[in-house]
Amino acid sequence: MTKLSDFAIAKHWPAQHPDRIQLYSWPTPNGVKVSIALEEMGLAYEAHGVNIGRNETWTDDFLELNPNGKIPAIIDPNGPGGQALPLFESGAILVYLAEKSGKLISKDPARRYETLQWMFFQTGHIGPMFGQVGFFHKFAGREYEDKRPLHRYRDESIRLLGVLEKRLQDRPWLMGDEYSIADVQIFPWVRNMRGFYDAGELLGLHNFPKTYEWVDRAAARPASIRGLEIPPRS
Repeated sequence: MTKLSDFAIAKHWPAQHPDRIQLYSWPTPNGVKVSIALEEMGLAYEAHGVNIGRNETWTDDFLELNPNGKIPAIIDPNGPGGQALPLFESGAILVYLAEKSGKLISKDPARRYETLQWMFFQTGHIGPMFGQVGFFHKFAGREYEDKRPLHRYRDESIRLLGVLEKRLQDRPWLMGDEYSIADVQIFPWVRNMRGFYDAGELLGLHNFPKTYEWVDRAAARPASIRGLEIPPRS
């Protein structure tokens, strides 16, 4: 597929601005990473709300774009070689956008790889563990008499918060003085534990002051304020 109109999803969610990056997302910790990054980078984009509560990610049109049936996903109509580029997985999208814009990732190879290691830290650890805590703490998990699953994910999440707390002891951002896609990748998930998941007491979040000072700094950035509400819940 070489242009936006070749994708079935472009018919399901028609583009008003087909020359812009098309974002298909929902305001979850994974979804807002991309809208925040796009706002930070100043890239022109158009957001489409894909309502996960209505299972809209499982439509044939969306599955053509992301066979894993998860938000977010994008189509850049002006991708490499002038061809339309579809991408899913928030981490991959953030790296692509950072390299396209030249923002939020260092051009120094060593610093670039250091940034990527924190991206993978979220992908492999923060996201899966925090998501399980949210399930067992706030949703159906409360119906399980056996609390070992909750306690397992709680304990691992506390450990992971300790990793962040140590990293942020003497620096404002994960990469030091430079705000990066690593911060964008991780802070929405950590913010969610205090907010939507209401897991402050469960995880002892008061024990991680540097981490939540970092979350508050990141969330207060103008691009974050905008991006956290994109696309709006309908």
